Amino acid sequence: MTDFQAIADRFEIEALRGEFTDARMMDDYDRLVSLFTPDGGLRIPDAGVRFDSREEIRAGTARLRDLWEFFLQTTHPGVIQVDGDTAVGRAYLQESGRLGDGRSHSNYGVYHDTYRRTPDGWRFTLRVYEIKYYDHSPLTGSTSYSGIAVPAGSDG
Repeated sequence: MTDFQAIADRFEIEALRGEFTDARMMDDYDRLVSLFTPDGGLRIPDAGVRFDSREEIRAGTARLRDLWEFFLQTTHPGVIQVDGDTAVGRAYLQESGRLGDGRSHSNYGVYHDTYRRTPDGWRFTLRVYEIKYYDHSPLTGSTSYSGIAVPAGSDG
């Protein structure tokens, strides 16, 4: 493998991870499942979640979304180790949200990933989410800027 190919692979995998977060935040479940191999899996052991196919991921993530009043996730780069047409990596994340029943959720975690090169590019074969820190303190904020005064002359 050339140095250029290794750089390209790492770049494409990082873009895949960003695409996952964007699809999740935009509730685009068709795009989200397209990021997995047909036999790909998504697991959140701490929440008892295990999806073992694109169909399960599609139905399960949509069902989980329906539980939330709002949900925010930011993902940060981690490590990527490429070995030919497969790779492993970790990405770090922070999530905050409020469930429909009013309970709040804020946590920091890590995705443990495995990837495979496909004719459509790099895809997840398995994404396992490990929660490292959890806080259920009430989130008292709002999902809108209602009531915030914007100074005169600003573009805000």
